[in-house]
Amino acid sequence: MNRLLPTLLMSTALTLVTTSCSTLSTPVISTSSELDPNLNSTLWVQSSAEYRAIATQTYQMAAVQLNTQLQALKTQPAEKPLAVVFDLDETVIDNSPYQAQLIRQGTTYAPDSWDEWVSLSEAAAIPGAVEFIHSLKRLNITPLFITNRACSPRGDQNPCPQKSDTAENLKKIGIADFDDSQLMLKNEQPDWTSEKQSRRDKVADRYDIIMFFGDDLGDFLPDVKKNITPAEREVITDKYRDKWGVSWFMLPNPMYGSWQSVLPDPDSSYLQGY
Repeated sequence: MNRLLPTLLMSTALTLVTTSCSTLSTPVISTSSELDPNLNSTLWVQSSAEYRAIATQTYQMAAVQLNTQLQALKTQPAEKPLAVVFDLDETVIDNSPYQAQLIRQGTTYAPDSWDEWVSLSEAAAIPGAVEFIHSLKRLNITPLFITNRACSPRGDQNPCPQKSDTAENLKKIGIADFDDSQLMLKNEQPDWTSEKQSRRDKVADRYDIIMFFGDDLGDFLPDVKKNITPAEREVITDKYRDKWGVSWFMLPNPMYGSWQSVLPDPDSSYLQGY
């Protein structure tokens, strides 16, 4: 027998034992996504080139479709001034820093912390949004912002400080030339609830709306945010398939939304494996 063989066998055995013991003694650390389910979605929005590409792609595709619509209007002019309606959060401005702060602090959404974030007026622009809105102004098309940022006094006489905070935020990202009537917050009027249809109707009384932008199905349609199943939402979405990418443009938001709130507990029951 080769004299080196026993030595090699012993060395191999010791290596296996040492490796095994080392593996067993190493504590099992949960992944970050297990510690906070929203981590990966927030990281994707904040750090992925893919998110930036999708947002830019959405607004560039909208610019092409806008030109097509304007050409059609030359033969059949609109009866009222033209407008485009935008949601704000995760559609025009990026609130992922708020989501990131919740993760870092190990907390969840709360009205007070959200209002603190709104008061800072520091949300950055969604890629492509500002350039597209500027193009509307050059074409004499009015941008209108319907947001579920809610009016709520902070102890002074101002019934809606969130409106001035949001207007300041829009100015910071380069959207400055608009008046108060173009920005409509939740609770600003008695019938302006989180259901946006009453505000869309008000806009439609004055304007011909040629496009909608949002990150939630409720930014386009009524009665899709509660008392409805995911399957029913899919049916409704397919019903309007001729509008998606033509006059309705959805921005991605994996961090929060009615898509999540309509899921009955446990959410994991909707996971589909193979």
